[in-house]
Amino acid sequence: MSAKVLIVDDEKVIRDSLEVLLKDEGYKAETAPDGEEALAKIKAENYDIIITDIKMPKIDGIELMQQAKNLSPDSFFIIMTAYASVNTAIEALRQGAYDYLIKPVEFDDVILRLKRLISYKRLISENVSLRQRLSSEAGFQNIIGKSEPMKKVFDLITRVASTNSNVLIVGKSGTGKELVAKAIHYNGGRKEQIFLPVNCGAISENLIESELFGHKKGSFTGATEDKMGLFKVADGGTIFLDEIGDLPLNLQVKLLRVLEDKQFIPVGATRPVITDVRIIAATNQNLFEKVKTNEFREDLYYRLNVVEIKLPTLNERREDIPLLVNHFIEKFRTEMGRKIIGVDNDTMRLLISHDWRGGVRELENIIERAIIFARDEIITVNDLSDYIKGNNFSDAFPDSLKDAMRIFEREHIIKTIKKYEYDKEEAAKALQIGLSSLYRKMEELDIPTKAPKESEQ
Repeated sequence: MSAKVLIVDDEKVIRDSLEVLLKDEGYKAETAPDGEEALAKIKAENYDIIITDIKMPKIDGIELMQQAKNLSPDSFFIIMTAYASVNTAIEALRQGAYDYLIKPVEFDDVILRLKRLISYKRLISENVSLRQRLSSEAGFQNIIGKSEPMKKVFDLITRVASTNSNVLIVGKSGTGKELVAKAIHYNGGRKEQIFLPVNCGAISENLIESELFGHKKGSFTGATEDKMGLFKVADGGTIFLDEIGDLPLNLQVKLLRVLEDKQFIPVGATRPVITDVRIIAATNQNLFEKVKTNEFREDLYYRLNVVEIKLPTLNERREDIPLLVNHFIEKFRTEMGRKIIGVDNDTMRLLISHDWRGGVRELENIIERAIIFARDEIITVNDLSDYIKGNNFSDAFPDSLKDAMRIFEREHIIKTIKKYEYDKEEAAKALQIGLSSLYRKMEELDIPTKAPKESEQ
């Protein structure tokens, strides 16, 4: 697909001549007579390159570039100026322009600089793809995020991966517990061995002991031959016990022995089987509460919970939603052969404001459906499910994604502080940030540090 270029200049003759030139060269070119109209176009569409005059009424080129960063961060700017001063050029480059042109522009020079910039953008894209592939091979595949809660998760993965310690991953459905378990395995010393996921809640209680620990021929009706248990299949590697809270109490005793002695006895056998397996468990339940009600063994809980990794919900890391949206678009457009390149800003704001009860998995499903029904290269609100369109969205919501994230961050911190009755230390723990970071955020976002008096509420 050819590069899409926006030409912004208050001189019509320059706009028109550049538009004709670029179209003749095979580019998709559009024009805008001033910064205000350019911003409206940038809000509605994605442009690879924006060529803009630096001196214009209302909004000049540098201000246009600054405002456009929030709307289209992947766009590259080339500044045009009739004022051939070094200071003007340096200021434009300092503010984020890739290159500049001196008026009157030479057409050959314009084409040369565009080709150079497009090659540079292609190289960046290839480097990003390479990093993503290498990250996938290293076991961090599909774990997308740059928010503070996810940075802590990545740090824990890195620290614990090189050990053989047991890990308990805690998080609601859709938070990516198995992906974290894989990342731990594939970044550790067992990465060349098997990673074996087992859903403890998906195997019937009558079969789970035989599945996990194996059985001897004739040990029960239907046992027509010896069966190797999954703990032996995973010998030398990692076994991932998902929904560990659903494991029956009688099998919790056998699991405890595997943790303590590295051995177990298959159903119907008399001799123990030795296994060297790393155990990573996961749950969406509160195991500590189950310990209190005698539904989960306390000794097993502490043996599993050598290192605990708590995964944030998508609502707790809304900053990552744009990254996840782009990731899923890339995934599904490749699978489906669709030429979808992104979402418009109204759609992104709506997705950021949605209450994601189903977590990342729900977002993935929404994007998959939107790509199926998208009518153009850009996903719009009309391409989304009806229940998303009618939920938590306001036309008064700010255009800037940065401002949108700021609003959500402020509201979430206030909600959490109120939940813990203005105990900032507890609130910081719940938010998974340091106490000093919480105070800094409160100052930045103008959040009161004390609960309002009743007369002020």
